[in-house]
Amino acid sequence: MLIKVSSALHIGLETVGVDVEINMASRGLPGFEIVGLPSKAVDESKERVRTAIVNSQIEFPSRKITVNLAPADIPKEGSFYDLPIAVGILSSVLDFRIPKKALFFGELSLDGSLRHTKGALLLALYAKEAGYTHLFVPKDSVNEAAVIPEITVYPVAHLAEVVEHLAGRYALEPVVHKKTAPSFDGAAVAEFDMAEILGQEQAKRAMEIAAAGGHNILMVGSPGAGKTMLARALPGILPPLQTTESLEVTKIYSASGNIPAGGGLLATRPFRAPHHSTSLVGLIGGGSKPQPGEISLAHRGVLFLDEFNEFPRAVLEALRQPLEDGTVTIARSLRRVQYPAQFMLVASANPCPCGYLNHPKKPCICSPREVQKYQKRTSGPILDRIDLHVEVPAVEVDDLAQHFSVGKKGVGLAPETSQKIRERIQQARDIQQQRFSSDNIRVNAEMKNAHLKQYAKLASDVEQILRQAANRFQLSARSYFRMQKIARTIADLEGVQEIEVKHMAEALQYRPKINNEE
Repeated sequence: MLIKVSSALHIGLETVGVDVEINMASRGLPGFEIVGLPSKAVDESKERVRTAIVNSQIEFPSRKITVNLAPADIPKEGSFYDLPIAVGILSSVLDFRIPKKALFFGELSLDGSLRHTKGALLLALYAKEAGYTHLFVPKDSVNEAAVIPEITVYPVAHLAEVVEHLAGRYALEPVVHKKTAPSFDGAAVAEFDMAEILGQEQAKRAMEIAAAGGHNILMVGSPGAGKTMLARALPGILPPLQTTESLEVTKIYSASGNIPAGGGLLATRPFRAPHHSTSLVGLIGGGSKPQPGEISLAHRGVLFLDEFNEFPRAVLEALRQPLEDGTVTIARSLRRVQYPAQFMLVASANPCPCGYLNHPKKPCICSPREVQKYQKRTSGPILDRIDLHVEVPAVEVDDLAQHFSVGKKGVGLAPETSQKIRERIQQARDIQQQRFSSDNIRVNAEMKNAHLKQYAKLASDVEQILRQAANRFQLSARSYFRMQKIARTIADLEGVQEIEVKHMAEALQYRPKINNEE
């Protein structure tokens, strides 16, 4: 007797249909085999399925059972074939029909319950594209699948529930389509509010510009100047994800298993802050079974690299292509996987090994050679891909005290809160969304040269200033165009159509005074 149950497999962010074929032979010694290039996790399904069926008070058939996962030439990985295998075996024992337009997906526990299984969102997207109408997934994974409309999603808590439902003795209640899971509602919760950061007005302004246009930013300053606080406060001024952006991010988190049980569509922008000891694979992605790295988990959000110069040079150099293309391609002998990586890079670094170069009070103990060697850890091509370079000077104790003083003229004015800054950034993002409505980009930082000619035209006086700066500071062609993008963002923050001289002048302030470009 041959039974077919529909399931799927994930290759990166792509999903391929899999037919789980179960043959129940009446002759021959009892046995249980799985073929079709199964991995170790898939091969172990035999014991999970057998034990789950027995513990569900159902007699396991004493026959020769052969399971084929077709197409057989694609390696099968993961534990989500447990449910379709179990349903296929039980359909021959309990005599119920399996719906043709239904997909089954989920890992079984030994007691017959279903565990939260990664990739439910990808499965739902595939089901909609392939014309499936019913989806059976673990109860803890149902919120992921339910974000896709036009599909009936059934939450399965136990194997016995599926059996009773398919036999017509019990009706599983489908989950209604929902856009967002409660655990991800609301704005991002930042570790700090911008109002808590005293002083550093220029750095705050640079952060606002970076957030408004999606630009990369590098902060250089002595220890304790507030670089990390500024970066940790950034999520609080970022606008929430749009629906399409949210779906892009959730797909990555679903594929990598980073959505917790009961979670659904992500509504806040990711903020990833890996340690400087992170490996190349950890940052970029890869492995024998290619998984997304930190740059992909930061897609449509922020990648914060603290102690930028302490990262291995090879790790930083690997950022070149993703910073330009917004994607990362991981090629292996058996497969080639592409992950999106359209992130905003926020980096912070000390000016020298001791950290006190040009400090107003603390002397630097580093030799010129040590300073040069330390700064050379970050190559010119990487620095050239960072739009805004800002110095974060040490804040004097007297200046800090003045912020809490009252009764002095001009002193005691409350700094702007993150909410107020976020409102301005949201307005600038709305302008960009309308501007790029017919293009496949979202923010100014993603503009190509053709977009600059259309959306960032420069008047003769503005272009003259940019040319003079390019000649004086020996700006590369990449930096030249990046200045146009930054000026466009500054103009958007003011809500004006034309890029003016003051906008370009401010943009040019955020290039490094010392030429480190190659």
